[in-house]
Amino acid sequence: MRIAYLSDMCPLDTNLYSGGNARIYNALKAHVGDVDILPQDWGQVEPLRRAIFSAPDAMNIRARWRAHYLLRRAIGQNVSAILASGRYDVLFGAYALHSLAGVHVPPGTVTAFTSDAVQTVYRTSEIGEAHPSMFPLGRALDGWAEAREREVLQSLDVAFWPSEWLCTAVADRYDLGPAVGHVVEWGANIAPPPRPEPKHLTPGGPVNLLVIGRDWHAKGGPVAFETLQTLRACGLDARLVVIGCTPPAEHVTEQVTVLSELNKAVPEDLARFEQALAEAHFLVQPSFESYGFAFCEASAYGLPSLCLRVGGVPVRDGLNGHALAPGAGAASFAGIIQGYAAAPERYAALSLSARDMYETRLNWPAWGARVRSLLEQKVDAVRGLRRVASRGLHRTHVRGVGGALPGAPTGLVAQLPTRQTTPVDPLA
Repeated sequence: MRIAYLSDMCPLDTNLYSGGNARIYNALKAHVGDVDILPQDWGQVEPLRRAIFSAPDAMNIRARWRAHYLLRRAIGQNVSAILASGRYDVLFGAYALHSLAGVHVPPGTVTAFTSDAVQTVYRTSEIGEAHPSMFPLGRALDGWAEAREREVLQSLDVAFWPSEWLCTAVADRYDLGPAVGHVVEWGANIAPPPRPEPKHLTPGGPVNLLVIGRDWHAKGGPVAFETLQTLRACGLDARLVVIGCTPPAEHVTEQVTVLSELNKAVPEDLARFEQALAEAHFLVQPSFESYGFAFCEASAYGLPSLCLRVGGVPVRDGLNGHALAPGAGAASFAGIIQGYAAAPERYAALSLSARDMYETRLNWPAWGARVRSLLEQKVDAVRGLRRVASRGLHRTHVRGVGGALPGAPTGLVAQLPTRQTTPVDPLA
């Protein structure tokens, strides 16, 4: 398949979107087809994009997608011109739903999309409620933004959502047909490690906890630290390693090791990251997030995850960890850990099961194989419809010259209009 890849950020940068954009792009190249990256510039309004990107992150993140929707017709012209060449079987969008807005998709090109969140679904969920808006003007535009999302989503031929939560929420809120959305779980944001031996908890031995993330509070760090303290108060030799952020001083003790800045592109940093995953017994991450690559990475190392049952976190009870009800505190997390410490054989089985889940579901080759199969079905269906339409066009022409052929189909060409993801609206 010939694939045109569209996002608002270049997928060659492995640091953006927590590395997910690069992983999706590479998985398409490795397992699906030939992939060309479409330009991310805004064409005639490129100076505005550069101005937005020069703003502080808090403003940049919130302004760029709204501005993109507002100026979608001007921004989409360049991509539309490239697609008009007819070279591509698939237009594949990742993360940035707004990048598909204003783009004319030629007949016969399948439009696909993947992301771990859609703005309105995220905002109205318990995840969004846990992260209050910092952009007051945005609330006034919520209805308009959702209308733009609806236009793009309803123009899709197929969508690949990494969680059942998001697949169901999008289908229900935006009235998508049952053939559009598919659950295809994402993989880990690391190279596949060799299959490790099952982890073990030893009576009286240390219990190593791990937190991974750039925001201590957003990742549930305070609860993880309180879990550490609870376990130590019960006599367990609990320790905590923090990767990616620096906890406040009151959450740093001699039992807490902080690896605040690790870059996986640097071999020494990657080795420390892998060592932390290999030595940990539990990823304790009671965060509010729509997916979470850290849970996939933990499973790759046979590391059980303890989290909250929110959004689309890829944690299944008894398979690769436990997802607790929202509101669960340190006592609940510590109780689960104590239970496994008292039954080491159960912990070893959970560690083994976590790696099995990674090998069967939470890896990019599995994602690529499933996406390839679904895209091939869509592309074949579109090609078949195009052949039927072509025959209908020929027969209609013959009828115009010498009369209609018996049983000749009519009106087939109208089934293949040039699609535009955003019809005219008064706010553009």
